[in-house]
Amino acid sequence: MFISKCGFSQISNETLWRINSFTDTPYDKKLFRSFKNSDANEIAEIYNETLLPHFRPLLSRSNIEFQENLFKGLTYFNEYKYTIEDPATKKIYGCVSIKTSDNENYILDLIHTGWDNLDINALLHFATDKIKKRKSRFGLFIRSKQYTNYGNSYEELFKRNGFEHVQNQIVLTNSSARVLKDPEKAGRYTILNNFVPTNGIPT
Repeated sequence: MFISKCGFSQISNETLWRINSFTDTPYDKKLFRSFKNSDANEIAEIYNETLLPHFRPLLSRSNIEFQENLFKGLTYFNEYKYTIEDPATKKIYGCVSIKTSDNENYILDLIHTGWDNLDINALLHFATDKIKKRKSRFGLFIRSKQYTNYGNSYEELFKRNGFEHVQNQIVLTNSSARVLKDPEKAGRYTILNNFVPTNGIPT
């Protein structure tokens, strides 16, 4: 309906992967710390740099979009964000977000300067430690994004680790509607809240 009736165009997609098991790899606790709003500018820069060049005009985000919302307690989901940084140099390499809308299923969203130096098992160990402080039994998922430089690499990594491909989420844009509303941000994107299963039938 969005595409045929409302003038939206599908430009890319995200994939949701279920993590049924992983190798419990130790991690350095000093690499992770709670996200602060002062980190938002660097995280925005890292995120925008990971976008494929032809998607940057549409999908780039400002530092304000990464800042913690003062009214986050009123939203329908809970989110816990952690900055990934070198403890010696204090250089930020990215952040990991842990989101849930039901306190039963948790989705990891990763922003990182590069996939090749990422120890996915150590990251998952860290994330599960944080979740277990709130919930003993839970479902764990992670996203890959086809509009980033690392989309294909993440998918190959997830396949090698035996993660289960469960859903696709389409990314839509409606530049004409945005131009009328907000000229300086023409061509921004919209991601549907509902997932589209791999069989292509909307739920």
